[in-house]
Amino acid sequence: MGQRHGEDFQREAVRLSLSSGLSRKQVAADLGIGLSTLGKWIATHRTEERSDLPSADLLKEVEQLRRENRVLKEERDILKKATAFFASQK
Repeated sequence: MGQRHGEDFQREAVRLSLSSGLSRKQVAADLGIGLSTLGKWIATHRTEERSDLPSADLLKEVEQLRRENRVLKEERDILKKATAFFASQK
């Protein structure tokens, strides 16, 4: 059976492969793993990255909530100014 590597090792291998500027072959050789193994880890990493992205519905809801929040803040500011105005009229 082959040697098992932990998730931290796999993540670091993927990070090195994607950001070091070295070829995948070189990174795999330096880490003592097979080129195909590194390729599988990278593919898994990319799949996980895509599944972490929010859905279109969620993005629409976030935008709607941001608009609503902006309106509520404007209304609050108007009420604060009105309160201060009427308090000074006494």
